[in-house]
Amino acid sequence: MFKPKYPSPDTYTPTTIRPTPAPAEYAMPAPAAVPAKAPTVLGGLVQHSPGTALALAAGGVAGVLALASVAVSLLLAVAVTAVALSVSAVVLLFLVRALRQEFKSR
Repeated sequence: MFKPKYPSPDTYTPTTIRPTPAPAEYAMPAPAAVPAKAPTVLGGLVQHSPGTALALAAGGVAGVLALASVAVSLLLAVAVTAVALSVSAVVLLFLVRALRQEFKSR
């Protein structure tokens, strides 16, 4: 009852397709040697145009703005934490002083 029933194995055998070599009359001649270009700064991945320069500048500005917003939010979190700690320290100081005066008066 608790023994699993495994399915029977597949009997499918895949056929392999091997390409036949092309006849010699259809063989292509070897291409002529073309001198290689010197690599550019961007590696030839981007075409140099005014639109490309504008896109790169816009991407750089967007990246700087994103990093600046993260930095400002981190500084704001530190400032809020500092204010909360200072307020709680002042309240704790008043409580300690009030308790000391209460015990001195007895």
